[in-house]
Amino acid sequence: MIPVLDTDAWVEKLLSTRRSAEGKILAFYEHRMEAICRDPRLLLMPADDHLAHRGDGVFESMKFEGRRLYQLDAHLERMERSARGIYLTPPCTQSVLRDIVLQVARAADTPDGCIRILLGRGPGGFGIDPAECPVPSLYVVAYSLTPKPEEWYEKGVTAFRTSIPAKQGYLATIKNANYIPNVLMKLEARSRGCDIPVSFDENDFIAEGPTENLCLVDADGTLVVPEFTNALSGTTIMRVIDLVRDEMNVAFRKVREDELYRAAEVMVLGTTTECVSVVSFEGQPVGGGRPGPVARRFRELLRRDLAENGISF
Repeated sequence: MIPVLDTDAWVEKLLSTRRSAEGKILAFYEHRMEAICRDPRLLLMPADDHLAHRGDGVFESMKFEGRRLYQLDAHLERMERSARGIYLTPPCTQSVLRDIVLQVARAADTPDGCIRILLGRGPGGFGIDPAECPVPSLYVVAYSLTPKPEEWYEKGVTAFRTSIPAKQGYLATIKNANYIPNVLMKLEARSRGCDIPVSFDENDFIAEGPTENLCLVDADGTLVVPEFTNALSGTTIMRVIDLVRDEMNVAFRKVREDELYRAAEVMVLGTTTECVSVVSFEGQPVGGGRPGPVARRFRELLRRDLAENGISF
């Protein structure tokens, strides 16, 4: 028989039950509690939160290093756009959310880590109607960061054309909580023994990776960024563009697969990836088959920018 526990017994059992990877959770905030906690056993989401059972919500991920939070405002601005895209009003202002993020990062009590913000429709029922949810949910979690070793950047990554199609435009441009296509892309990459799956839209143009943007340097030295028609506008790639405007030309346009093989360099950019060279695509060498100087320059600029402009907490 499954026991039926009262409140005290349930809480006692909860506190005695270990959770997987609990050492990775450093601190978290939940809007219902209006407090920060460091015990990963208490990081819980109500099952009737539409964020959990419908994927009805948006999120952002950012990192901090040396107690400096990188691109906080860019992530918050994108979250605000994403929330508007699904007609979701956060339970607090952006300035209050900004302060919450900084306080959670501080409570993590470690120099390096990541922050995940989850904004959901809220708890209230198991239907699909947002009217079930009287108050939106908000979770801010600090968790550990395991940076890639330098050897990974020196080696470069392999990429391939995933069988998972690009998301529909109106969904791809919103950082929403439904990441099933992204998960399937990662599973396919693992089964193929490759690093980065790349999705293509219905017109055979490059869209994005599971959590990263792709770009290339053409024979003329122009940085070519695939249009964000069926892709999320990445905070990292947009910051790189700001940092290199005086160094090279930048073009946003549609890009087909064959251009990757002719490119001087192909790169993948993301929050924790930073910038890494793609050295092969579909088993064929690209960019000379080795990491290039532009990728190294981009990563150097990103590292410097974090040190100089990251928000200290």
